[in-house]
Amino acid sequence: MPALIISALALLLILWLLGAPYLTERKRKRIRARPFPAAWREILKRRVPLVRALPADLQLQLKQHIQVLVAEKAFIGCDGLTVTDEMRVTIAAQACLLILNRPRGYYPNLRQILVYPGSFVVDREHTDGIGVAHHARQVLSGESWSEGQVVLSWHDTLEGAAIPDDGQNVVIHEFAHQLDQETGAANGAPLLARRTHYERWSKVLGAEFDALRMRPAPNETSLFSDYGATDPAEFFAVISEVFFEQPQRMAEQHPALYRELAQFYRLDPLNW
Repeated sequence: MPALIISALALLLILWLLGAPYLTERKRKRIRARPFPAAWREILKRRVPLVRALPADLQLQLKQHIQVLVAEKAFIGCDGLTVTDEMRVTIAAQACLLILNRPRGYYPNLRQILVYPGSFVVDREHTDGIGVAHHARQVLSGESWSEGQVVLSWHDTLEGAAIPDDGQNVVIHEFAHQLDQETGAANGAPLLARRTHYERWSKVLGAEFDALRMRPAPNETSLFSDYGATDPAEFFAVISEVFFEQPQRMAEQHPALYRELAQFYRLDPLNW
């Protein structure tokens, strides 16, 4: 009898695992079919001007994605902040730009979006080359954790959205990290459509990363911020900001890099 019970439970588990994706997609389909709230349209007009540049089909897709992301993810206010629909929609709109035309879901590892009123402080510990431990405090505008959380400054979120062509957007940056972290720790090599794409991705991004790190002078003009030279993961997040906000300049100055990101994101912002 115990063996039969175990077998039955195992069968139920298998059926549940097979059926869960189907049920999830059914639920998402119902959410996407709902009318987009009029109040949310006003939020997009007021807070996320980049949305107006999208072709009509991508605008519709973005609005459907916003509805799903807001329904599925927990938005949590920190340091006394009360989360509003304005915050949810403004953040979700920018985050969903990165998953337009992509089939792999709504940041499957992400559970919570933590929102602070402004920049927040985190404690950091690291050990130097001779084994000495150091403790430091950092002031941040955003952070992505592989444990399923994104942390954002609402002030910096608004600033990033308000100027859609300066190549700086904290939401795009942190959600690019989330895509990168789908394969484990962020390393600048997110999940590509085909295994054969990694060789070219590594070659192109590696060369551009090295060029940014090896600039003759730190103050030499570059399309990418110096923070992108920190490591390959930060480089991927930084170039993602520029791809969405300054596509013309990227395509002109870094055409091979632009092509890699256009293939990865399945978008061509040059035509918006």
